[in-house]
Amino acid sequence: MKFLYTARAKYGPLNDENYTWQRYIQWRSAPQLQELVSLDTGLNDILIDRSRDEDAYWKYLLTDDCHIIDFFTSQAYVMEYMAGVGDFNMLVIVIEPSENCAWVQPDGYDFLGYELLDQYYDTSALTNCGGFDETFLPAELNSVGLIDDYHKAYDIRQRLLENNPYEDHADTNVIAVWRHQTIGR
Repeated sequence: MKFLYTARAKYGPLNDENYTWQRYIQWRSAPQLQELVSLDTGLNDILIDRSRDEDAYWKYLLTDDCHIIDFFTSQAYVMEYMAGVGDFNMLVIVIEPSENCAWVQPDGYDFLGYELLDQYYDTSALTNCGGFDETFLPAELNSVGLIDDYHKAYDIRQRLLENNPYEDHADTNVIAVWRHQTIGR
């Protein structure tokens, strides 16, 4: 398994500067959400800005053919970049895991579930798209907006594309997500 790293802004009732959390919960019809730990770039901002150290940014940044993906190959790089910054989500991810990740425990991280990001690695089909009720319901998301079950995540992925063949956000990557137990918290 190839572990990748990122730091994302938190989004939930405790850090909702613009008071949008309740509107989001209503729009998404997901009252079980306690916080959103997503890889969606519009909901959980990427906190690493390449202008700080352009060379290091490009050295550790992941790219996928023609896409720049804001995941990094070095945990040390992300942690150094975030030193002194409080209240963020330090995440470890695996793109397209080949096994159930619930039993995989990177040191100091807790498994949160599976994200379904579009092929551009920008938009979550789970938490930032509406109209996929024929495939899954918002009630199926866990308390942080992810899917708990490995097989269910891949089933949703397949059915999203079958049910919405012309929708860009329905062509997704399954991504396992862990959050650090203490860093950023």
